[in-house]
Amino acid sequence: MIKKILVVLSVTFMSFVALAKSNIDREIDKTLNEFHHSAAQADMHSYFNLLTKDAVFLGTDGKERWTKAEFKAFVEPYFSKGQGWLYSPKERNLTKTAMADVVIFDEILENEHYGECRGSGVVIKTKAGWKIAQYNLSIPIPNLIAKEVVQDIKKHKTGY
Repeated sequence: MIKKILVVLSVTFMSFVALAKSNIDREIDKTLNEFHHSAAQADMHSYFNLLTKDAVFLGTDGKERWTKAEFKAFVEPYFSKGQGWLYSPKERNLTKTAMADVVIFDEILENEHYGECRGSGVVIKTKAGWKIAQYNLSIPIPNLIAKEVVQDIKKHKTGY
């Protein structure tokens, strides 16, 4: 009898844990989806409200490492004209850490101008919900053309 009760309690607890994890996943998905939607709508307030106060945005150019304030200054001229950008998530992975309030993510995105891109970063649970602490946007380069792309980058940097 006690074994049956323990099994029921264990299954109930595991179901609760699974439900809690899926709720966290849904909350993080909502944050990241809202981030992309806000960018597409050029909604400055919503977009930057999804970032932590000390967030960092890493762009596709190696020189693009922006604090939240720097990124806001970069984005403002575009958003103020209603010019946003759409990166549509195609796939997303969430990796839990030992700290329950920190999750690492990576996602495959599609963009009209840049094609397939990858976003990755860190989200942190705050009193106001999940916020993006770091976002890194990159363009995955197929291995078959990586050497050629590296040579093109070297030529671009050196002028040769």
